[in-house]
Amino acid sequence: MPNKFENYQNIAAAIPEKAWSWNMYGAGIENIGRNGQPEKFLVPMPNDDQMLVRVDAVGMCFSDVKLIKQGGAHPKLYNRDLEKNPTRLGHEAALTVIKVGKNLAGQFHPGQRLAIQPDIYQNQVNTAYGYTIPGGLTQFHLIGSEILKGDDGSYILPFEGELSYAETALTEPWACVEAAYTQRRRLTPKEGGLMWILGQPGDENTYTFSKGLSAPQTIVLTDVPDSLKKRILEEKSRGAKIIEANQLTPQDYPQFKAKFSEDRGFDDIIVLEPLSAQLVTEAAKLIAFRGTFNLIAKKPLDGSPLIDAGRIHYHYTTYIGSSGPDISASYGEERNRCELRKSGVAVFVGAGGPMGQMHVQRAIELENGPAVIIATEVNDARLAVLANRCSPLAVNRGKQLITFNPSTANESTIDFVKRVTKEQGADDVVVCVPIASIMEESAKLLAADGMLVFFAGASVGTFIPVDLSGIYMHNMQLSGTSGSKLKDQSLVIQKTLAKQLSPNLSVAAIGGMQAARDGAQAMMNGLYAGKVVIFPQLSDLPLTGLDDLHQRYPEIAEKLGAGNSWTAEAEKALIEKFWVGDQL
Repeated sequence: MPNKFENYQNIAAAIPEKAWSWNMYGAGIENIGRNGQPEKFLVPMPNDDQMLVRVDAVGMCFSDVKLIKQGGAHPKLYNRDLEKNPTRLGHEAALTVIKVGKNLAGQFHPGQRLAIQPDIYQNQVNTAYGYTIPGGLTQFHLIGSEILKGDDGSYILPFEGELSYAETALTEPWACVEAAYTQRRRLTPKEGGLMWILGQPGDENTYTFSKGLSAPQTIVLTDVPDSLKKRILEEKSRGAKIIEANQLTPQDYPQFKAKFSEDRGFDDIIVLEPLSAQLVTEAAKLIAFRGTFNLIAKKPLDGSPLIDAGRIHYHYTTYIGSSGPDISASYGEERNRCELRKSGVAVFVGAGGPMGQMHVQRAIELENGPAVIIATEVNDARLAVLANRCSPLAVNRGKQLITFNPSTANESTIDFVKRVTKEQGADDVVVCVPIASIMEESAKLLAADGMLVFFAGASVGTFIPVDLSGIYMHNMQLSGTSGSKLKDQSLVIQKTLAKQLSPNLSVAAIGGMQAARDGAQAMMNGLYAGKVVIFPQLSDLPLTGLDDLHQRYPEIAEKLGAGNSWTAEAEKALIEKFWVGDQL
């Protein structure tokens, strides 16, 4: 006779007439649900172009805090009146197909397991699941063209194989981590774009441009040496527009940007032999969305330019460079790495939060990844949780994990990293804290040719000083990342199925449907160092930290892994204990 877990997997229970849902009616945690409770709604039946899915697990994400605080004013809700047209949190979701409309029958089938990529675009407009499209804090919902027919096709990821429900939900945040090491920068001049080449009066260097110069439609020249100008003027024969605007000062740049780019900025900016950090600071403000800033020089700048860390994270502004004389040598994958250095030293700043822990875990599990992983965190309790969960994994993988709390240590993070690396600096520094002063300090942890990744999203307009001389003199890397794409999540699913990645290690607390709002509050308060996962099909399961399972539910706790880590076996025991079928 099948047990309850087998019946659950085989969708043996009847579809209930009504099911629970946590709708969001406005800003503030008090507007999630009604009077602090979920509501029951009729379970809708799909039309020919829809399917009904069961929500099996939902990860609570800190990015929801902005949505909770702003309500309908959130950028992804486009000033929506949530009282009249509510949404739901829950963009990290594991789904099972329950019923399929006839026009989707060849693509999906009942019992099929699904993950979802929430960053959905329709006609180039972001209509994200869990924001514009109500998310997974419900027991059942319909999926139709709003998700299946986006700009990238379907944003559903069906899979075959043994993934737990928590693992499936957490493939989305893990995809964001994976995306941090997937090339997101544009590394060639933009086809049909607007290029600005900024030279320096009196520069007698001879420059070449072996490839990529044919890409821009318009090239603006400022004080460019005659030898390079002659090469560029040859592009007129293919219809490129060449404009000269000489003798500009940094004070002229805002008006210059407005005149030549309609205030949009330049897709590609090339600066020849800059010496002034102030000039670079002002010129970099003219980079367009997803634009590149290419520094060609042999001598260091006279200081550290101010760069917009928020734009690197959200707008993918790209800083590249080389010593020349070929300007195109700065571009391309070969010079611009995005993965952690093999056998190197990687530092993760603010590593104690859920996403920071994921970065640390990935570095440990990464084949051909860093040999030494330094995790910094100002909260001792979070640091202890990270060490407890990741140290056994590091030992098993032959890696060295070092934890460091700068708020209680007798030395600064900079001095500590220099000591560990014998004054060389770190090969990679990943910043998981959106605080300008910490970002500034993190840049100083780098080796000459190190990589700095802004993972946390400081707001656009957050300027920090960074010595950009390292980019063209030593091949220093500077990048940022926000969100993920289908291919990132697909890669995480593949790695998890291949046992190369363990998303379950990120779980810190679990709860049933009625505990969802408590889970959101706990996530906002930073109550748990890892992820809170809600199981919407389970009732009478209060929000419970994994470390508390031994006292509350020993029959589930005995299935936990090393360091009280979540496992597929623990999830089976959880469903056996708390699932009551269609009697919810």
